[in-house]
Amino acid sequence: MTDSKVIVAIRGGEPTRADAGVLVERCAAAGATRVQVNISDDLVAGAMRIDELDPPIVAVMAFWAPESGPVLTVVDDALEGPIDAWAVTARAPLNPELPADGTRIDGLSNIAFLRRPDDLERDEWLRRWLEDHTQVAIDTQATFGYVQNIVEGPLTENAPPVSAIVEELFPMAAVGDIHAFYGSGGDQRELERRMTLMLESVSRFGADRTLDVVPTSRYDFDLTRSMT
Repeated sequence: MTDSKVIVAIRGGEPTRADAGVLVERCAAAGATRVQVNISDDLVAGAMRIDELDPPIVAVMAFWAPESGPVLTVVDDALEGPIDAWAVTARAPLNPELPADGTRIDGLSNIAFLRRPDDLERDEWLRRWLEDHTQVAIDTQATFGYVQNIVEGPLTENAPPVSAIVEELFPMAAVGDIHAFYGSGGDQRELERRMTLMLESVSRFGADRTLDVVPTSRYDFDLTRSMT
């Protein structure tokens, strides 16, 4: 059976790395084979964030499992605040080798929750995002990791509408340096060129409005290592 990927938005409490360790153990016992935990912590506090939801997203986790139900129940029981969860299909235009032993990934991990405009049909929206925009995003930013998650449906009651969830990895310097974010090397004209191209591209599929952007520290856990 192929593992399914689920993304969970945590919208309450103040999760820590220690909390993540306990949660991962419970997810493993419930059948998860891999867990990713993203925490909006002090290390990324200077990065830009956009909050559309209230209460805002304070952490994000993803898990892979043959059956999502038991793992999602464990997650819901373990966390203090409300959660929202979605089943997703992932594609990774930039997929670097990363440590999966629970150590912090060396970078700024931005997670964006996108919503399709009502005036765009889903197929056209996906085409503009996946076919037209992907290379623009890669060419105009200093990302070294890029995962596009297409939301297939909500898994929790009253989950807010979300059409896609984007995961991007940037150098840590991008937390406080816009040139490091866009990879423009301190050249103001190049920075403006890249920002203009990016804004024009995202506006074509509505990713310039009604979105959440959550800057985080990321921790990956490959749970199959402890099963062998």
